[in-house]
Amino acid sequence: MLMLMAFTGCTEFAILMSGSSIAISQNVYAKAYSGVDMLSIMSSQKSIKKHAYDKMKEVVDDKKSND
Repeated sequence: MLMLMAFTGCTEFAILMSGSSIAISQNVYAKAYSGVDMLSIMSSQKSIKKHAYDKMKEVVDDKKSND
């Protein structure tokens, strides 16, 4: 019975720790994206999303004009 409790506690701890590492890695990616986005805004006055939107709109408009 004691071993079962020890292994169950260990498993819960392992699950907890694996979830926190995912959260930490996503947080790092979010910070990196925010930093690159800020540099993009400073250099071009447009965010990464705005650049992507403008490019997609340009591609769609070109496709419509060719049809």
